[in-house]
Amino acid sequence: MPNNTGRYHHERKTGSRAMPDKRMKTGKSGVRVPTGLHFQSRFFAATQSIWRRLAELESSAVRDEMNQRSIDRPVYVTSLPRSGTTILTEMLERHPDLTCHHYSDFPNVWTPYWRNYLLQKTRRHTPKMVERAHKDRILVSNESPEAVEEVLWMNFFPSVHDARQNNVLDGTMRKDEFDLFYREHILKLLAIRDSKRYLAKGNYNVSRIRYILSLFPDAKFLIPIRHPVHHIASLVKQQALFTLASQEDPRVPLQLALSGHFEFGPERTHVNLGRPQASQAISKAWTQGREVEGWARYWAMTYQHILDQLQQFSEVRDACLLFRYEDYCAHSAAVIDTILDHCGLPPDGFNSIRSEYAERLTLPRYYQPDFSPDELKQISIHCEPVYEALSQCCLPAE
Repeated sequence: MPNNTGRYHHERKTGSRAMPDKRMKTGKSGVRVPTGLHFQSRFFAATQSIWRRLAELESSAVRDEMNQRSIDRPVYVTSLPRSGTTILTEMLERHPDLTCHHYSDFPNVWTPYWRNYLLQKTRRHTPKMVERAHKDRILVSNESPEAVEEVLWMNFFPSVHDARQNNVLDGTMRKDEFDLFYREHILKLLAIRDSKRYLAKGNYNVSRIRYILSLFPDAKFLIPIRHPVHHIASLVKQQALFTLASQEDPRVPLQLALSGHFEFGPERTHVNLGRPQASQAISKAWTQGREVEGWARYWAMTYQHILDQLQQFSEVRDACLLFRYEDYCAHSAAVIDTILDHCGLPPDGFNSIRSEYAERLTLPRYYQPDFSPDELKQISIHCEPVYEALSQCCLPAE
């Protein structure tokens, strides 16, 4: 969610603790929605039905190029936000076989071939890199990977972010119209980028693993797992940041929603994973101001859902690779090699990038958890049993 090259603009980086940082204490988040981007986003949202028809016209126009492509072992990076999915996607997108959506693919996500064709013909300068609004050391530009396809899921499945309903898509209830549109969308992106395989980052895809596998049985899923104490500290920090940003710029909540982000801010909602009591308890904790407890319950529910999927369905076990975010940072080379092997990605043309990330990946040091004893107890009660079970499914630590 960065500057006007993507979603939001922020000022300069500071570091502090897991709770609101120094700027938040002084009432300044530094996050702003660029006016042009906001009106473009509203325009595309208001005219989605027209753009869906234009997407069909685009598919007809480039049918020959699409027919020369196939969707081979697409790679999906998914987990709760703040678990390392962004840096992982950034690294993988540099593999010569992979391409994914970029910040520049939003808000016109509907016609990827035409939009990218125009961008290629009109680009004049190398995109400027800036730190994204999360203030988490990650630099982004217009051409950085981003979770853009969520706009498509939202359009075809309007209740997918309604926490009062079961949000799990397991393939038993299908939408043929979406399946065709989604396949053609991926093929068009592969064609215009001249790429072999599709890569997608999507935190919400934890609820759609079986649906995606029903579309692409050879899909590969990468699921980083972060220790709950540090993970929840990061989630709390982002919630405080985007809540304050929404007070400073009232366009922020709508912009988040238009771009398919409901993780943070005053309109935050969780994914209902078919566990009504757990879902209600999360909502109740957040409504009553028990922020850490709500995140702890959400963390536990999300990863228990993944565990259940792994235990019940062999196709999910075969498709998913779980690894600790901490190991990805501390034993980067070994974890990267396992990721490449799981995804069937050759090392050719990637060795220098592998070495670069093996050098640069480190655990965050720009904030530290600052929980009360009661909050730590809540995290332990809800998360530790699930984390221990997850550890049995993760790559062994070096």
